Amino acid sequence: MSRQSEREERRLRIAGAVCALADESGMDGVTLRDVAVRADVSMGAVQRCFRTKDEMLLFALAHIGEQVTARVRAGLTGVPAEGAAAPAPGGPTSGTPAPAAGGSAPAVDALARAAAEIALLGDAHRTEARIWLAFVARAAVSPALAEVLRGNYAQLEDVFTRLISAASDAPGARAEARALLALVDGLTTHVLVGHLGPADAAQVLQAHLDRIAAC
Repeated sequence: MSRQSEREERRLRIAGAVCALADESGMDGVTLRDVAVRADVSMGAVQRCFRTKDEMLLFALAHIGEQVTARVRAGLTGVPAEGAAAPAPGGPTSGTPAPAAGGSAPAVDALARAAAEIALLGDAHRTEARIWLAFVARAAVSPALAEVLRGNYAQLEDVFTRLISAASDAPGARAEARALLALVDGLTTHVLVGHLGPADAAQVLQAHLDRIAAC
């Protein structure tokens, strides 16, 4: 393994340690010392990979965003080349709504899968949801993290806009995409704090998708 590859592998290991600590204790639990222990590297190794804690957090957040976006795009099938969707079919009990009625079937199905993937409603994504919201909370007081989050949201909004355009003939796809993204983001929080169960949140999402497809 080259030196560059070793450095990148170490950076990814450190990002994993950041996420594990954020899941357990929120951002207050993410210290350079604890990250080094969790990643099984020295403090010096952490500091050689990242000059500051904020730089480390930025890398970890970007890594999470890339993983979510990659999953959303991975299920592309039967929709326009610019559209995207996430895999893993399922029903309301798994946190993935069924395809909405009406519209272009492949695009409607892709939209439902993408929305469910981003909402992180299922038990399998509970850890990722806690980590994501820990970063969101930190971004409220960190302009650098907020900028990364805005970039992630912009990419996801573009995906929704393209899929909605293909799924419905109604105008205003961009506005619908923004509303849907805000809805799935809010559902993540409602499920995480226990206000809604995954199945209840999936029903809310399903109703919204049905409305979009019926336009």
